[in-house]
Amino acid sequence: MQSPPEQAEIAQLERNAVDCLPAGALREKLKGAHNEGRRLRVKLGIDPTAPDIHLGHAVVLGKLREFQDAGHMVVLIVGDSTAQVGDPSGRSTLRPMLSPQEIETNAQTFQDQALRILDADPERLEVRRNSEWLGLGMAEMLRLMRTTTVAQMLERDDFAKRWSQSQPISMLELMYPLLQGYDSVAVRADLELGGTDQKFNLLLGRDIQRAYGQPEQAIMTMPILVGVDGRQKMSKSLGNHIGITDTPEDMYGKTLSIPDEAMGDYYRLLLHREPPAELGPRDAKRLLARELVGWLHSPHQAQEAEAHFDRVFVQREAPEQIEEASILAGSDGMVHLPEVMAQVFGMSRSQARRLIEQGGVSLDEAPLSAAEHDIAVDRADGAVLKVGKRRFRRLRAS
Repeated sequence: MQSPPEQAEIAQLERNAVDCLPAGALREKLKGAHNEGRRLRVKLGIDPTAPDIHLGHAVVLGKLREFQDAGHMVVLIVGDSTAQVGDPSGRSTLRPMLSPQEIETNAQTFQDQALRILDADPERLEVRRNSEWLGLGMAEMLRLMRTTTVAQMLERDDFAKRWSQSQPISMLELMYPLLQGYDSVAVRADLELGGTDQKFNLLLGRDIQRAYGQPEQAIMTMPILVGVDGRQKMSKSLGNHIGITDTPEDMYGKTLSIPDEAMGDYYRLLLHREPPAELGPRDAKRLLARELVGWLHSPHQAQEAEAHFDRVFVQREAPEQIEEASILAGSDGMVHLPEVMAQVFGMSRSQARRLIEQGGVSLDEAPLSAAEHDIAVDRADGAVLKVGKRRFRRLRAS
């Protein structure tokens, strides 16, 4: 049995949270679990609508790891069923539906990446997919729908705004918070975590648990991390993210591009401390970059990433080792660079064309002109393609 919760432990678990509701509920949950000789069941549900996790996700995953380290059970729900519905939180339009194959691919990738942060010990982690219980029959679905009124749903900020502007709200979107609440029933959650944009859904989960005769979960919301632009929430679709599987070099370089005014949030939410007062912004940001790379890769790779950055961007030299990319010439003996860039760097061809036209692409340090979308294979073979500031490939004709 765990020792009774101390005030310091509770304060540590609540650190950086925006909301811990109802007031005092976490303390009562901890005491209750101690008296019953069990651990808290701490739930996080994330829909696999994108294949990769970024540092914005790492904020709440890091909080889950704190609960694991305090001896509690984390229940990570991969929402393979709710991903087909689409979470309307913070949206002004209906989310596009993903195919089952896309969801399955994303789900596996997400789970693998989450384990870079969470402890995979089965005594501390339970990974579930909500397709296990969301194949509800009609009787159970009607029972779930009776727990909530339309008026309650329209209290949500995003729904209320769309309703006032006569914008459509689909029945599918109205179902989403109910299904998320049913997840809490299925896993008997004591506490549910989420971002501040999830507050309505988390609170509704309490109502649904009560309707099913279960103790109501406490809820904890975590701040939304801004992206490297310092303005909007971190998002892959906005291109302002730092992926937790980014290369050490990319992770280090992207971190250095964070605006000074956003750096404190990165320290507090990811490293759980304030920026060192004795360091200026430049050195504090370098320390942040080293520690993030050291956390998600290794300290040795953090040192190498810093050396790479200094060599390429301070001393203006090419990296010591450059990954090769195979190229294939067309019947005219030309290589279409937007196609190469799309395949190698995971961007769209239109993005690649724009980068060339904006002067952001060079070949052996010679910037390409706006019209140089196609180049002779003899010129490309063996040359170093540089895209933006951080992406390099040595081209090899195949």
